[in-house]
Amino acid sequence: MSEQTDSTVDAEYEHHGGFPVYTPVKAGPNFGRFVEALRRLQDLAVSTHIPDDVVDRAIEQAEALGDLLEPHVVPEGRSPAGFNVDLPGRGSLLMLPWMLEKFDAESVRSRGTFRIYHRGGNSAAHGGTLPLLFDDLMGMVVHAAGHPIARTAYLHVTYRKITPLETELVVEGRVDRVDGRKLFCSAELREADGTLLADCEALMVQLRPGQP
Repeated sequence: MSEQTDSTVDAEYEHHGGFPVYTPVKAGPNFGRFVEALRRLQDLAVSTHIPDDVVDRAIEQAEALGDLLEPHVVPEGRSPAGFNVDLPGRGSLLMLPWMLEKFDAESVRSRGTFRIYHRGGNSAAHGGTLPLLFDDLMGMVVHAAGHPIARTAYLHVTYRKITPLETELVVEGRVDRVDGRKLFCSAELREADGTLLADCEALMVQLRPGQP
């Protein structure tokens, strides 16, 4: 994957929209392990049926962890979560734990799995997790292609086959056409053998100066 900074992709990056200018926060050596531990808890929280006494102990420990972390809350843009491309999901618990493997003007490609936490029913990924995957990808696609910050105007996902859990998948997207402030993008989610699971069309709209 070839990384590009905001200034190399778009010399006017800081002047588009009302987004603050963030300096990416580099994660410490144990941050990836910390995020993975929390992802494991997410998986277990939706896949276990534990007795009341264990629930009580779990609540106590979860609340204690919250008390441990709360004094270290920082403003938006000051946490390493979401900024570290060498971590699954860039170190963000909201994003699916996928790894970028291609990031350039031609396309953006990411590889990973849907975990138990993302389960919908009958061992399939929840349908609502696919738009999240595609929407996050589209933001990166716009940036990688050298365009200013844009917001999603619409996202149209077509579900072609059931998306499995705990199976390596690949998603890839690109900017197909530009019309003024409008960027028309597309992407596909596939199994490792190329089987199409879902595809997406999106309209991303470049922000005006000062627009949030």
